[in-house]
Amino acid sequence: MFVRRHPVLFSLLVICTIGAVAVISVTAIFFLGKRNSAFQFGENVGVIEIKGIIADPKPILMHLKELRNKKDIKAIVLRIDSPGGGVGPSQEIYEEVKKTKRLKKIVASMGAIAASGGYYVAAATDHIMANPGTITGSIGVIMEFANFEELFRKIGVAAFVLKSGQYKDVGSPLRQMTSKEKELLQGFIDNVHQQFVVAVAEGRKMPKEEVQAIADGRILSGEQARELGLLDSLGNLEDAISLAGKLGGIKGEPSVYYAKEKKFSLLEYLLGSSTLTGVLDQITAAALHSGYLCLPGRT
Repeated sequence: MFVRRHPVLFSLLVICTIGAVAVISVTAIFFLGKRNSAFQFGENVGVIEIKGIIADPKPILMHLKELRNKKDIKAIVLRIDSPGGGVGPSQEIYEEVKKTKRLKKIVASMGAIAASGGYYVAAATDHIMANPGTITGSIGVIMEFANFEELFRKIGVAAFVLKSGQYKDVGSPLRQMTSKEKELLQGFIDNVHQQFVVAVAEGRKMPKEEVQAIADGRILSGEQARELGLLDSLGNLEDAISLAGKLGGIKGEPSVYYAKEKKFSLLEYLLGSSTLTGVLDQITAAALHSGYLCLPGRT
C-alpha cells in the first residue's frame, strides 16, 4: 500500500538507509584502523610518550600500569623526547619501568633528545634504540642558583631572613653562599650523581667503573652512545615498534596502541591540593630546592 501511494517517498527512504549504512561502515573502518583506537582487537604494542621536562611522573606511571595490565598489549615502547628533569620524578618512572618489564618487554625509542633524566628512564628498559644523531647521555646532576644581593644594594632594597637552622636558607638569592653551604650542596649532588651512575650500571649491565668514566655530564650522539654501550641499536620509532612486537611474540606487523594523555584541568589540579596555599607552597619549594637532572646550563 505504501509503495503504491508513495513511490517517491519509498525510494528516498531506501536511498537514505543505504547512505546511512555506508557512512556508519566507513566511520567504523576509520576508527578501527586508527592506531590508538580503543576498539582495536588482537595483539598490540603499546606506546607511551615522554615529552619535555620530566616534572610530574603521575601520567607516565598511570600509563605504565594501564598497559602492563592490558592483556592485548604484548610489549611497550617508551618514546622519549626529553632533555631531563627532576631527580625524583625520573627515579619514580625508572622504578615503574623496572616493575613493568618483569611482565612485558619494554623498548626505549629516543627521538631528537633523550638526555640526563630522559636517559635515566631509558636505562631501565630491555632495549634502547636511538637515531644516529639523537642527543643523549649527559649523565650528571646540576643545581643552579642566582644571587641578587648586589642588584638589591644598587636599587636600595634590603632583605631580612628569619630561619630556624643554619642551612634553612641555603641557596638564597639574597646573599652570597658560604663555603660550608657549597660543601653541603656538593655532597648532595655527588650522592644523587652516584645514584644515577648505579642505576645506569644496573640497567645496562655495565661495570660501575665504565659508567663512572663517562658520567661527567657530556652529551653524546646516538652513534657515540652505542659505541660506549649506553644503547643497543640505531633506528627510528617504527623500528622500535617492530622490535617490541618481536620481543612480545607478535607475528607479523604489530598493531599499535598509543596511551592517551588526560587533558589538563586547572580546577582538578587546584582541588587536588588541600588548599591554594598548599599549591603555592609546592611552587615555592620547587623554586628553592631545584635539583635537576638535565642538560648542562638548563633548569
